[in-house]
Amino acid sequence: MFVLLCKSPKLLPRSNTEVTSTRSDARTSGELMVSCLVYRRGRGGSRVFFMDSFHSNFHVIFVSNFDRPKELDLFFTSVSAVTVSSMSTVEMEVFSNTQLVILTILMLVGGEVFTSLLGLQFTRSKFTKNDGSVNKVVLVNSDSTYPPSENSESQVELGLVKHPHLVDERPSTSVETGIKSLGSNRWKYKSIKCLSYVVLCYLLAVHVSGYSLISLYIILVPSASQVLKNKGLSIQTFSVFTTVSTFANCGFTPTNENMMVFIKNSGFLLLLIPQILLGNILFPPCLRFVIWALERVTKREEFGYILKSHKQLGYDHLFSCFHSLCLTATVLGLILVQFILFCSMEWTSKAMDGLNCYQKLVGSLFQVVSSRHTGESVVDLSILSPAILVLFIVMMYLPPCTSVFSIDDRIKESTNEKKSAEKFVVYVLFSQLSYLAIFIMLICIIEREKMAEDPLNFNVLNITLEVVSAYGNVGFSTSYSCDRRLKSDSYCKDAWFGFAGRWSNKGKIILILVMFFGRLKKFTKNGGTAWKLS
Repeated sequence: MFVLLCKSPKLLPRSNTEVTSTRSDARTSGELMVSCLVYRRGRGGSRVFFMDSFHSNFHVIFVSNFDRPKELDLFFTSVSAVTVSSMSTVEMEVFSNTQLVILTILMLVGGEVFTSLLGLQFTRSKFTKNDGSVNKVVLVNSDSTYPPSENSESQVELGLVKHPHLVDERPSTSVETGIKSLGSNRWKYKSIKCLSYVVLCYLLAVHVSGYSLISLYIILVPSASQVLKNKGLSIQTFSVFTTVSTFANCGFTPTNENMMVFIKNSGFLLLLIPQILLGNILFPPCLRFVIWALERVTKREEFGYILKSHKQLGYDHLFSCFHSLCLTATVLGLILVQFILFCSMEWTSKAMDGLNCYQKLVGSLFQVVSSRHTGESVVDLSILSPAILVLFIVMMYLPPCTSVFSIDDRIKESTNEKKSAEKFVVYVLFSQLSYLAIFIMLICIIEREKMAEDPLNFNVLNITLEVVSAYGNVGFSTSYSCDRRLKSDSYCKDAWFGFAGRWSNKGKIILILVMFFGRLKKFTKNGGTAWKLS
């Protein structure tokens, strides 16, 4: 709390203020005449202004930030941003612009494309460190489809190029094998370097184009710009934050209502859908298409090597052509199934009130696309039918690269090879579904008193959706409603944050572990193979 002196009432805050109590007292000259309490809610938190007016025209204002987020909630939000989960326990509008910038950086760093780019850089550095000769020795062979090096003299000395005077001189088999290995490593290094540049340009291109389109839309559409004006948000801050969050498939927005406030801005939602797909579930097919297009245009051998030898590069997001087609078909098929079910179940529901047919179609499409991994929502999930919630739970559980065909592009190990100790541990671990069941049971045990007192809010379905949403790094939540309480509570006030915001600290800590576990689930995806159900 601090004291602020101001000379004129014009300096008093005007936006988002409402007077909650006033009183007038007739006193002698120079004494207190009017006292009032003003409650202000805006960016950076809520404040209470105690104002006293004197004949001397001075005003004393005591400002109290009474709803500052707790340290655990701030840590929870940070973890949610870096794991791109968008689980919230506080309202987004309490954060200042500086805090929004920090969240933007965390979301960018935690995004799938950015983390894969870091992996490429680490792989490239290993080649540079371990294979110092990779830049000095080049594979040249008469049968090679790749261009030879200009250093022909060294090639003749190594026996890699036939010379009329040295026809009978051939290197030994061991030397040939070593040189071929060095040449292969060189092409790997060049391909990884080229691939890292492609991914970086892909990342920058989507962000720049997304920021430009969102900014242009908000400037041209008065209804969208009015929303930001009412909430005290600048177009630049909102556009950068939304672009990074959408492409990283995090789902955070700088508004309390998430995307529900833009439910009637169908054009804005259509701009976000491609960013959602390009940033995660369709990233591998799009990346392969970009490399294929670059190979056709530039004719560079590195792109051809990447397309033909994608297995050897060890980049998880580089699939074969057939695998990319299967993944694209699976993604589009799941979206179509969800879209049909969502429209059939919710077309006339309360969630779609006040919308025309076009807005319902676009809103439904945006909602089902977000259900796979993004978590941005244009409807209140708590009023959706249970069947749709179960559908969303299934979609959130599926990994981003789920394909209708069982395809594994990685080199399979020999069945006769003995398993190492680490592989054996993974082999006997529980499956991911088993861990989810354990997490849900722990939450039910911790929140058992609230489940008994408030069964409509604290029910197993809502808890399951919250846990699976955290595990899938999605961010969907049914939130909490005071109207659903069996016992009315005058102190209960609805807030624009997730259902986890009403949990105890122990429950929030469990959900933090679930978010980390979900973000690192690819390291335990083979667990539970020793458990056979029959």
